[in-house]
Amino acid sequence: MLIGAHVSVAGGLPLTVERGTETASDAIQIFHQSPRMWRPTAYSEQDFADFRAAFDESELQAVVIHAVYLINCASKERQTRSKSIKSLTHALRVGDGIGARGVVLHAGARKGEPHDASMKRAAKAIARALADSDRCPVLLENTAGTQGPLGRNFDELADLLDRLDGDDRIAICLDCCHLLASGFEIRRPDALAAVVDEFDAKIGLDRLLCLHINDSKVPLGANRDQHANLGEGELGETGLRTFLSEPRFDGLPALLEVPGPDGHGPDREQVQIAKRLRKRGLSARRRRRRRR
Repeated sequence: MLIGAHVSVAGGLPLTVERGTETASDAIQIFHQSPRMWRPTAYSEQDFADFRAAFDESELQAVVIHAVYLINCASKERQTRSKSIKSLTHALRVGDGIGARGVVLHAGARKGEPHDASMKRAAKAIARALADSDRCPVLLENTAGTQGPLGRNFDELADLLDRLDGDDRIAICLDCCHLLASGFEIRRPDALAAVVDEFDAKIGLDRLLCLHINDSKVPLGANRDQHANLGEGELGETGLRTFLSEPRFDGLPALLEVPGPDGHGPDREQVQIAKRLRKRGLSARRRRRRRR
């Protein structure tokens, strides 16, 4: 598992590699532009080359981009949908340039509109962005179960995949905080195994390319998206150990989006906590196997 932090892109792409190294990350996640502005950051081919050179010289093994929060591919408003397509396309092109594993996307929100029409608009917008980029996948993220945002369960994610004709550049990012908040019990190995089985049956594990590792301020089924630092929420150390040591997650980028000690994001200590919890979880699994 490639455990790492979401890091700032301030100062340019190569500095994200330095920040990843400072946090002892195996992988990093970045925004391709300000997450709260439509204006794209203009990167040159030299910017991409400088990033790739710094990345290749580091011990990082993966980079993932997170699309900006303003994107709503399901919006009924034509201007919002147009801006969303443009921003997602830009993210995918940056992903192509830096060799990203994918672009994590919140597919969109209905905002009171009918579900089927919203899903149709979201799929069409995502397809347009894919058509205008080359290789980088879109990683649809599961939501925390709040009413409106698309992707609150595996059926909705599978529906989006079907509407995109199973495009092989469409994959999934699972967030453990969102899973718990949307009603998936994942804190025990048997319960998590059942959830992963359901995911495999409805979507397929070959589509799972990324994880988000966050504790949850809200309990099981609360349907609210509130991240907590690792071990300080409803997942707790036990739940996080379980999630981080699930064998079918091996090899995936597992990226932290926690508040951190000062509210400015994950630091080295949070990354180290995640790595320790995974190690303890793996040890616990080995002990259970021996007892059988």
